[in-house]
Amino acid sequence: MKKETRILTESAILVALATVLSVIPIYSAPLGGSVTLFSMVPILLIAFRHGIKWGCAGAFVYSILQLLLGIGTVSCIPTVGGLMVSLLFDYILAFTALGLAGLFNRMKGNRYISIILGTLTACAMRFACHVISGAAVWYSITKENQWNDLVNRFGMWTYSLIYNAQYMVPETIITLIAAPVIFYILKTVSEKRKAA
Repeated sequence: MKKETRILTESAILVALATVLSVIPIYSAPLGGSVTLFSMVPILLIAFRHGIKWGCAGAFVYSILQLLLGIGTVSCIPTVGGLMVSLLFDYILAFTALGLAGLFNRMKGNRYISIILGTLTACAMRFACHVISGAAVWYSITKENQWNDLVNRFGMWTYSLIYNAQYMVPETIITLIAAPVIFYILKTVSEKRKAA
């Protein structure tokens, strides 16, 4: 019970940290999505430290917070079906997917390779969710409102891939660099505390 309380407390702090970091954009895409200052890393840390169950639970709570922060973005969606698809794929599934990094929690071999593979998997799943929503919902809305010219040159899937890649690729690269470094720092601090 004491261990679960500690993990729950740690997860709550990391979810709060991820939420704060998510509102500090380095770059914001014109129609939604942004590159942030390591906002996915705290959620990935939950998954790497405590496995897929805790990772997905923390990521789900994070997804709800992201939904509440982004509710204004979806207010322009004209249909209930489109709104449901966007809420599910742009928020709930996309951010809960970060917990899938926990699949690599107990992987044998080099711990840093498992962190990189977990980060890539989680980011790829999040990207896939945004691409689905972009093609199914945002493509037609963007085209109808003539929000950018890119939408007139490509089909819905290509448009969604390009649009979502402009912020997810840099976000993934930043996360791939930060996650192993932060995990190493935490591990080193923990080892020094145990040795003292």
